[in-house]
Amino acid sequence: MADNRLLTESLCPVCLKRIEAKKVREGDQVFMVKTCPEHGDFKTIIWRDDPNYGSWRRSKTPAFPAKAFTQVDKGCPFDCGLCPRHRQHTCTALIEVTERCNLDCSFCFADAGGNYGPDMETIAFYYDRIMESSQGCNIQISGGEPTMREDLPRIIRLGHKKGFRFIQLNTNGLKLADYDYVLKLKEAGLNSVFLQFDGLDDGIYEKLRGARILEKKLKAINNLCKAGIGTILVVTVVPGINDHCLYDIVKFGSENIPGVRGVHFQPVSYFGRIPKIPTDEDRITLPEVMSKLSDQSDGTIDIKDFKAPCCENSYCSFNGSFIVRDDKLVAIGNNRKRPSEKSLEKIQDGAEGSAKAKSFVEKNWAIREQRQDNDKYASFTKLLNRIEHNRFAISAMGFMDAWDFDMERIRGCCIHVVSKEGNMIPFCAYNVTNIEGKSLYR
Repeated sequence: MADNRLLTESLCPVCLKRIEAKKVREGDQVFMVKTCPEHGDFKTIIWRDDPNYGSWRRSKTPAFPAKAFTQVDKGCPFDCGLCPRHRQHTCTALIEVTERCNLDCSFCFADAGGNYGPDMETIAFYYDRIMESSQGCNIQISGGEPTMREDLPRIIRLGHKKGFRFIQLNTNGLKLADYDYVLKLKEAGLNSVFLQFDGLDDGIYEKLRGARILEKKLKAINNLCKAGIGTILVVTVVPGINDHCLYDIVKFGSENIPGVRGVHFQPVSYFGRIPKIPTDEDRITLPEVMSKLSDQSDGTIDIKDFKAPCCENSYCSFNGSFIVRDDKLVAIGNNRKRPSEKSLEKIQDGAEGSAKAKSFVEKNWAIREQRQDNDKYASFTKLLNRIEHNRFAISAMGFMDAWDFDMERIRGCCIHVVSKEGNMIPFCAYNVTNIEGKSLYR
């Protein structure tokens, strides 16, 4: 592994200073290894099993911000804003509209529980800054728990008025068990819901969320489907708690199309509020999520059905497009062959990848209106409607914490949080905390 691409920079989990790091392969595992002159050595698992780490890499041309709000001074990740050297456009911008929450989760990247919430004038300023920096992207309204705000419909309307076409709500869904409330969000123009959904067993929610809330989540899904709001089930995957039932969640989601548009897995990361300092046994890597989906599905899903992203750094995520046919998931456009060496060597266009990612989310994470039949193309129209009705997405995003923080990945991040000052901060940089909970940006 004498490869310069395996050299990077990271952070010390104790002092959050920038330090050199390298990725070291041991058998079918890859570790991040680094040393802080003051706080010693750290070694953290970042990749386990198949697919091979090297085969997952995709090279991309940079796509710099339309407008940078900060200048390079201390270097990455201390100049985020975005700075002129950031290498990817904003695909999704998060606006945190409150710190309040109606749950007390054992894992919470936002460490929610405060009382702060920007007023409407400030939120309007945030929308303007996002548009100025990104020239248009997808919006995710987050928190805390954003449904704690009584003026949430007004926030959604304002976003559309400011020119954003796709607005998604990141929520635990408890308040969405009220159908009248869901209708208010629909009328305001909400396109999609990013719904916290960790399993189909209340014991899982008791461990992760501190309450038995499955019934309310199922009611929320039913209400969203009824109202015509596209829903993505978002699973925080924690080893020993819910990694045994990943395909059960996928199967449940696919049985509830077209309302449920897909499942998005988030292998647990250790920032914000966490129960303990992690060991490697407390982690699950992206290839392990793929493997578990394949194994648990008895071959319905294959690892080769998933691909590296076209937008963010290739080691940040995976995605797969499926269609439900005869009550079974079938991969779209994948012959289950390994990518060729030629395709791996191809340098992808970063701006093009960003545009594709934004378009995919906008089109596939919302419920699309049915095309109207006409006499000439009736059969073709019905076919297109059936395909769009039955499409289903499976994806995952592996967020970084102070132990596995990789500066190469952060420079290619396309998910940005708007800070209180109105700057655009890559998600993992915004949320990273040290062993005492100290943050760089929160």
